[in-house]
Amino acid sequence: MPRRRLPPLPPLLAIAITLTLAAWLALGDLQRFQEAPPESEPAAEPEPARVEVSERQAEPHRPRLVLQGHLTADRELTLRARQAGRVEALPVAEGERIEAGTVLLALARDELPARLEQAEAELTLARAELAGADDLRRRELLSNTDYLRLQSGASRAAAEVASLRRQLDDTRPTAPFEGVLDHLDVELGELLQAGEVFGRLVDDRHLVARAWAPQRDAHALEAGLPAELRLLDGSRLEGEVSLVGRRAEDQTRSFPVEARVANPEGRRLAGASATLVVTLPEREVQRLSPALLELDDDGRLAVKHLDDEDRVVLTAVTLVDSTPQEARVAGLPERVRLITLGGGLVAPGERVTPVAATSAEGSP
Repeated sequence: MPRRRLPPLPPLLAIAITLTLAAWLALGDLQRFQEAPPESEPAAEPEPARVEVSERQAEPHRPRLVLQGHLTADRELTLRARQAGRVEALPVAEGERIEAGTVLLALARDELPARLEQAEAELTLARAELAGADDLRRRELLSNTDYLRLQSGASRAAAEVASLRRQLDDTRPTAPFEGVLDHLDVELGELLQAGEVFGRLVDDRHLVARAWAPQRDAHALEAGLPAELRLLDGSRLEGEVSLVGRRAEDQTRSFPVEARVANPEGRRLAGASATLVVTLPEREVQRLSPALLELDDDGRLAVKHLDDEDRVVLTAVTLVDSTPQEARVAGLPERVRLITLGGGLVAPGERVTPVAATSAEGSP
């Protein structure tokens, strides 16, 4: 059976269908264009953070190091007998101030004077024999060996005389320096043995304050620095550092420090505790509030300030001195613009807008 053919569309209908399809395609492209996001405009840069700053000028400061210690006499000597003997006299009373060379006690000399007299006579004889031997030797009537034997005998006699004289002197021990016979532990008639302690001599016209400085402070100490001694009763004595140890103590890792002070009134202070205040060398420091101190990445104390381009700088500092109200630090430039408010909101290297401080924030 032959295929039936559809009748052709009228010309006007075909044109209408074509226009409709063209409009539909155009509207679809327009819709797709409208759904695409518009191109974004460049974002504006944020304004720099505002911080309060305060200009500071370095100033000279002499820090003080406060140490706890104790006092000792400038010189103190334990007295020991050099010669055995019975105590027959005590010319100095316990607690009496004496001059150097004062006889402290008298020991019985017993046979020592007689032995010394005999030794001196033997020495005289030995020297006379040696003088006669010189003449015989020149005349070659005496051998060299016999002459040396006589010479040795004279030397032996001289040594014996010297030893006995020293023993006699040791029966009258004397004070080697001026001071106070602080302790006398002997009685009349008591028998002293050689080396036995019989007293103590103390020279307290000057006192020595001994203390220990921490490792972080010891490097600033040196002999000759002014030192002040504060006593428990509130009184003070002036002196200077006389010694700084070169090696730290094994247990405390602190360095021994000594200061010598005058004791013109002769006060009984040896052995007492005291506070030693040492005035350290002058340093250039900045005064600021302790609240402005922070830690840098290495764990060191640091302070934030601005450079010439208004960028934040974090500089490590050394704490020289401090109180609850203020801190004195070294390590900042001589003239510096400290960030006194807003420092916790900005980072090193960040550019900021500085505003002059209008309050006492950050002021010591």
